[in-house]
Amino acid sequence: MYNAAYFSMDCVTMQKNDLKALIGEIYENLLERIEAEEEPTKGQVVTYLQDAMEIVSDINDKDIDSIEHAKASFKNSYKELMKQSLNSYKSTNQKFGELAERNQEAIEKCSSQHIDIDSLSSMFDEIQSHMIEEVKKANEVIADLTQKVKILEETSNLDPLTKVFNRRALSAYLADVCSNKGVPYAMHVIMLDIDNFKTINDKYGHLTGDKILIFISNVLRKTLRDGDKIFRYGGEEFTVVINRNTDEQCELIANRLLNLVSSNKLIYMGERISVTASIGVTKLKSGDTPDSLLSRADKALYMSKRNGKNMVSKACE
Repeated sequence: MYNAAYFSMDCVTMQKNDLKALIGEIYENLLERIEAEEEPTKGQVVTYLQDAMEIVSDINDKDIDSIEHAKASFKNSYKELMKQSLNSYKSTNQKFGELAERNQEAIEKCSSQHIDIDSLSSMFDEIQSHMIEEVKKANEVIADLTQKVKILEETSNLDPLTKVFNRRALSAYLADVCSNKGVPYAMHVIMLDIDNFKTINDKYGHLTGDKILIFISNVLRKTLRDGDKIFRYGGEEFTVVINRNTDEQCELIANRLLNLVSSNKLIYMGERISVTASIGVTKLKSGDTPDSLLSRADKALYMSKRNGKNMVSKACE
């Protein structure tokens, strides 16, 4: 049985004074946020404390070692973009409200006196000019925010759909591990690929496919330890890096993941969708590069696919 109590885990320690300073900073920041709100609510305080707790609970030397810290950073970035978007919408909406009032004033003015065609045309031309200018400004803001979101997604270490690490993060992590010539513990790589995923997408639609990807990422998160790292390698493929386990323990973990996936009860429009996965396992060896390590895991995965799917295969050393 693979659980947190059975295996040893790394602990992050902090000096007492550093911890006190951090808590003091969080306290001051919370007071500032409450002061900045006209009518602060309990929900706002709870949300802030939850965000702070996520960050404090997993402080480490590198963000890549902390899925919760990465989540907090990613979420807060999107919060800021959302705030900019809402402020922009509010400003544009206010401008259109002012233009609507001017339009109504022009109609009322012309209704209360003899119509002056030249004056009327001038008024509406001016209003139309202002409206075109406001639409242009709004489109520029939307384009700018869209670009920011794109850059955020490209530079983030998280996959936006499943909220696990992405391929970019995997490459950085393995490069760091492989450059460490003497890793003082056993490290294994598990590569998992959803069986017949294209068929599922074609039959039930991409929304169902997305839900299955989220389901798989949740299975991985709930089954593995906090110190194990989960990555969406691409498409329907996930890569897991686990540390400090024997070959036998790693194989047990892989088979447990396989059983949890295949015993799912996913229902779509009253119909049960059967989902299985194929898994390949390998172990970090001296002299490995990220490419050689992943290549072995991929070959092991291909063996599982070729031999009937829904199974675990180990790489030939």
